Amino acid sequence: MPFISKTAMTVLLVGIAGVASEESSNPAVDAIFADLTEPGSPGCALGVYRDGKIVYAKGYGLANLEEDVPITPRSVFDIASVSKQFTAASIVLLERQGKLRLDDDIRKYVPELPDYSSRGGGKITILQLLNHTSGLRDYGNLFPLAGIEDDDVTTDEDVLGLIVRQKALNFAPGSEWQYSGSGYVLLSLIVKRVSGKSLKDFAAENIFQPLGMAHTQHRDDHTFLIPHRVQAYSRTQNGGYRLNMSYGEETGDGMVHATLEDLQKWDENFYSGKVGGKDFASEMEENGKLNDGRIVEYAKGLRIWIDHGLRAVGHTGGSGGYRAYYIRLPEQHFSVVCLCNLENVNRRKRVGRVIEAYLGGLTGRGDDAVVPKPSPQQLGAFIGTYQDLKTREVWRVNMQDNKLSVDFEGVPLELRALSQTEFEPVEYAFDVHMKFEPQAEKVPRRLIVKREMELPVTLEAIKEVRPSEIELARYVGDYWSDEVRATYRITMKAGKLWLEELIGADGIVHRTLPFDELRPLQMDEFALTGAPVVFRFVRKTTMTGFVLNGFHERAILFIRMGKQHS
Repeated sequence: MPFISKTAMTVLLVGIAGVASEESSNPAVDAIFADLTEPGSPGCALGVYRDGKIVYAKGYGLANLEEDVPITPRSVFDIASVSKQFTAASIVLLERQGKLRLDDDIRKYVPELPDYSSRGGGKITILQLLNHTSGLRDYGNLFPLAGIEDDDVTTDEDVLGLIVRQKALNFAPGSEWQYSGSGYVLLSLIVKRVSGKSLKDFAAENIFQPLGMAHTQHRDDHTFLIPHRVQAYSRTQNGGYRLNMSYGEETGDGMVHATLEDLQKWDENFYSGKVGGKDFASEMEENGKLNDGRIVEYAKGLRIWIDHGLRAVGHTGGSGGYRAYYIRLPEQHFSVVCLCNLENVNRRKRVGRVIEAYLGGLTGRGDDAVVPKPSPQQLGAFIGTYQDLKTREVWRVNMQDNKLSVDFEGVPLELRALSQTEFEPVEYAFDVHMKFEPQAEKVPRRLIVKREMELPVTLEAIKEVRPSEIELARYVGDYWSDEVRATYRITMKAGKLWLEELIGADGIVHRTLPFDELRPLQMDEFALTGAPVVFRFVRKTTMTGFVLNGFHERAILFIRMGKQHS
């Protein structure tokens, strides 16, 4: 056992004593987190709630590697996007106070926002912000495109400025579903303008204090000190760790810091209605609906889905090296919260095993069925490049050592077969289901992808073009975007087209995208190696610019500038 200082031991004992738990130990559950108890490892805090009580709460690993402080049930974590439900709850409470309506046009409260309805987009409502059906581009995805670094300090003003500079939406409001933190930052602003209080103060007075959540707060100042807060980490290439904290100060889509004990009080409110009333849970959990009547898995700051036959409510979150997962099974009055301080920890799979340990007889998660493995010849038929012709997203499917893999968002992921034509990633933080459809008469081979929370999308097999060096040279130049306030410098290198530099509005080169080859896809279209970014050039008599689709954001306009660079 590693040496623990007196201070650390005091924190550990206070943490254990401060959380009422029905079980003093659970070896089956502890085994799920055993790898995080190795000396010098970050880890997780686990809370299991049942029938209004904390039945198990335990910390695994270290909250601070430098000081050798252990994680305890009272450790404070950044819960990242799990915070969204508190923003949504604040909006619901304001609605019940008669201070706003969910069908209000958001420009009533945020007039700075462009009038997208005048551009054929239609008005955006508060409800569409809550459901992620607004079409607004996600500022978090725009940050790397604009040269904003992960460890930059960003504020509400920075985010609002970026949002209002967007000249178009990803889609007409209500026509599709796409996760967007921008909507929740705007909801935070609406709370402030309607109530006269910041989201931090409004949530504290109307949610956290009434429920006795004494250790929960929004962090809207990155210099603010929070007692018992854990540090967050990422792995390094040599097997060590590095600090990976978030310095963002924008609120609404994240930034709530909380403990397992406090989150149990919030979880129980969905049954008691102490805050919001008896029908609070039903309103928060009402699924969103698209204009054409399709139901989406997202409600108000919460995902609603079926998990192994049981109705589930919850959310995931990630910020810097913090990772969070909250799942509630309402019919069983059972919930699990897992808060971690290591970027690549798979908290969802661990929580699934915890649920199995407690509810195995209810979940129908028996032994894995025997799946007929596709032959190498069958796997080989799936190799190729697939593209979503609407979003321009590209997935490349490869095979090595008789194993199929996909280059997804710039990361190669090994796939496991679920059937002869269906696959899922072996190791990935979110649910992704893939199904290949064979080529038919006048219909190319297709790949149907269903990602967590999202509606299924269809990608078609494409044949990549091979332009000559002379043809590639026509794309060389500097390109500027008013929307992200950045210049992209495109050059030739060793006979290939290359993203040479991303120059931010500050005039400094930022490596927020890989400076790598632009690989030809189709006529005038290129994919950036190492990132989910596609350039689609526009030419008249000469090359005039390109529209960029990247990180799920669509059609960001870049205009070609002056003299070309060789």
